Amino acid sequence: MAQFKVYGRADVLRPARAGLSDLLHRAAVEVLGLPEAKRFHRFFPMDPEDFPTPEGRTHRYTVVEVVMFPGRSVATKKAFLRRLFADAQAQLDLDPVDLEVVVLEPPRHDWGIRGLPGDELDLTYRVDV
Repeated sequence: MAQFKVYGRADVLRPARAGLSDLLHRAAVEVLGLPEAKRFHRFFPMDPEDFPTPEGRTHRYTVVEVVMFPGRSVATKKAFLRRLFADAQAQLDLDPVDLEVVVLEPPRHDWGIRGLPGDELDLTYRVDV
């Protein structure tokens, strides 16, 4: 299980939304091992005054939060981050300095999905990759 929240300036995020969603999904499937059908991306386009740009970043600054079941190795998570940075630069011309990604892994028992605690779900895919 993984959910993606993407934050950025509305004037930048809206036109990049489809490409960014495709990029995130490919990396999640190919690196994290998510099934092709699992695509939970939420976009939060914001007015510039509500989304300040940190020093050293441009107006294209984008933040991605990935909330997922724990279990993937540190090497897998690092490979996922590296893939996002490389693909964002190559495919969207988004410089790595303008992309910030955080991976959050709440314990499965802290999730509630389809009427069950997450640690009681039978998954059709592995998270220990």
